[in-house]
Amino acid sequence: MIKTSLSALPKTGLAGLKEHWRSDLLSGFLVFLIALPLCLGISMASGFPPSAGIITAIIGGILVSRINGSYVTINGPAAGLIVVVLGAVQTLGEGDAMAGYRYTLAAIVVASVLQILMGVFKAGRLSSFFPASVVHGMLAAIGIIIMTKQIHVMLGVTPEDGSLFSTMAQIPHSLLHPNPEIALIGLTGLIILVIWSLLKNPTLKMIPAPILVVLAGMGLGRYFDLNHEHMYLFLPDAPFISHHEATVGPRFLVAISDNFMSSFYFPDFSKLMTAEFWEAVVSISLVGSLESLLSAVAVDKLDPYKRHSDLDRDLTAVGIGNLIAGLIGGMPMIAEIVRSSANVNNGAKTGWANFFHGALLLLFVVLFPRLIHSIPLAALAALLVYTGFRLASPKEFAKVMGIGKEQFFIFMVTIIGVLATDLLIGVAIGILVKLTIHVLRGVWLRNLFKIHFDIDRPNNDTVVVKLTGSAIFSNFLPLKKALATLEPGKTVVFDLSDGYLIDHTVMEFIHDYMHNYEAHGGHCRQIGRASEKFSDHALAARLMTADERKS
Repeated sequence: MIKTSLSALPKTGLAGLKEHWRSDLLSGFLVFLIALPLCLGISMASGFPPSAGIITAIIGGILVSRINGSYVTINGPAAGLIVVVLGAVQTLGEGDAMAGYRYTLAAIVVASVLQILMGVFKAGRLSSFFPASVVHGMLAAIGIIIMTKQIHVMLGVTPEDGSLFSTMAQIPHSLLHPNPEIALIGLTGLIILVIWSLLKNPTLKMIPAPILVVLAGMGLGRYFDLNHEHMYLFLPDAPFISHHEATVGPRFLVAISDNFMSSFYFPDFSKLMTAEFWEAVVSISLVGSLESLLSAVAVDKLDPYKRHSDLDRDLTAVGIGNLIAGLIGGMPMIAEIVRSSANVNNGAKTGWANFFHGALLLLFVVLFPRLIHSIPLAALAALLVYTGFRLASPKEFAKVMGIGKEQFFIFMVTIIGVLATDLLIGVAIGILVKLTIHVLRGVWLRNLFKIHFDIDRPNNDTVVVKLTGSAIFSNFLPLKKALATLEPGKTVVFDLSDGYLIDHTVMEFIHDYMHNYEAHGGHCRQIGRASEKFSDHALAARLMTADERKS
């Protein structure tokens, strides 16, 4: 682990560029290789032209990297936004894909203004209001939706129009009746991703799996002559296959203009006064802001220098990037966790790695647009199916179950709520269930949104943070804000002995705060005995020995 000191921290700005350009350029190049196929796939899965995702990543790299409040995060389109953006395109367009695209661009512009205002008015900390189980449930539901829609693309089959559950029910039919050549491209990509995730060799791991998927897909696409519309016979002599004829052609390849300048489109604000428009605005703003803030916090934990992002400045910068992207035809962006973790692993030191990744994307689409056209859609769908599986993998379900049955119940309610309704309603249902559980456990209504704590300094070296009553996800923001102002190098004592209910979100926050405070030279300890824990997990929700009625 890198020992941090003020003198050892990488410089920022032009001084950081001069000092670390070699490592940042290498990392930016490797991230560019990962980002290119993901930007294309995410954009098309969202109902946008393929170039829209690249426009967003270019803005995120070249502009946002210069004004944001983070150090090694990569900004660009993310799989988590597919559901809200596609939903907006379909709802606002009413069957007209291009009209829906331009209406959604207008929604992105308005949502970005809200993001900028949230950043300016220091709303970055509001991400803490969402319980961990609800956030994980939202992401798992997004993963399930992505897999449901992209499996059909990966197999070269178009499902019949219908609800999400109808599309899900058609998966077995698509698996039994695929377009064989297209399915072979998609399954090859999926196999590469699985094998690469199991590799231990660090040299091979340096080669980004997404670029291998794309190269394999392009090779197979050329072999199957996808550039020309034609019919083929698949295993015509095989008695166990009932249908031997299938058709392939350019529609199974990425459709992109040879002239990048023709990729720009402008928003249409004519639906500004409709309820559907504002539902799209709120969804894009909420999900984008929440994902971006959570990703930035997660990337800070990966940073070997343990630097802390300025979340409010980061949110403002992402909002500015989204404003420009929406005005010229791009997708909304967030601080993206997969590319950011690759950035850290590849040795990035400063935000210039993000800048280089955006600059390389710009060069590529300007110089080699025809190369992008030779990428099969099935290869990109394989990337998204794999991404969706990682969001909703059995490991995620087991991880939440390990925290406690209560957390798992809220997790499942959120998933079902999102799948049955939409993201906003599903998340609201999850939060409402969580609050109801707290009330049933004896938390007073006046304590649901108001926390009681005192910060005392018995001597110059000690700070005592004493909690009274319940500390839960919906009321602990003032505590988080107060702790952020504590000077480093002290001994911080968390006294929970007069607490009543401390939920998992607050226990996790206290644990992370103690870890980070000690990493910067301080000392922390926690006192207070739990009368009941709701699971064996170290950070499970717990009832303390105090009585809520005494608070």
